[in-house]
Amino acid sequence: MFRVGIITASDKGSKGEREDLSGKVIFDILEKKGYTVERYIILPDDEDELSREMSNMSDELKLDLVLTTGGTGFSKRDVTPEATIKVCDRMAPGISEAIRYYSLSITPRAMLSRAVSGIRRDTLIINLPGSPKAVREALEYIIDSVHHGLEILTGKTGECAR
Repeated sequence: MFRVGIITASDKGSKGEREDLSGKVIFDILEKKGYTVERYIILPDDEDELSREMSNMSDELKLDLVLTTGGTGFSKRDVTPEATIKVCDRMAPGISEAIRYYSLSITPRAMLSRAVSGIRRDTLIINLPGSPKAVREALEYIIDSVHHGLEILTGKTGECAR
C-alpha cells in the first residue's frame, strides 16, 4: 500500500492552542483505506517551513502521497498553495478542480479555495481544505481516483483505460 505524510498548516495548532481535528480526519480515512501514515506534523502558516517539510517528505522519506490541510484561503497567512507550487515539478490541477467542483455542490464558498495539487519527483502532493467536515467530504470524493493516480505515478500500473 502507499506511504503517506500529513501536514496541517495552522499557527494556533502548531503552538498547541487548537486541536488538529482535520489532520485526524485525514489519518482516519487513510487508515481505513489501508494507507500507511509515516509522518504527521503540524506546522505554522509559513511558506518556507511548509515547503521544507513537503520536500523532506518527498526527497528524504520518499513518501508516495503528501496531504496538507489548512492554509488555502484568502487570509494573508494562508500560504499552503504557494509552498506547494514552489516544490512541485509538475502540477496536477484536475485533482483540486474536482474537489472544488464537488464542494461547490455543498457550499458556494468552495469557490474561495486556492488549493493546488502537484507532483514532486515520485510524490503526489494535494492541498485539502482546513475544516474537518470539508476535509472528509473532499478526501472521500477523490481517494479512489487518487489511488489509481498513485499506481501510475509509482509504476504499479500504466493503464488508465478500464
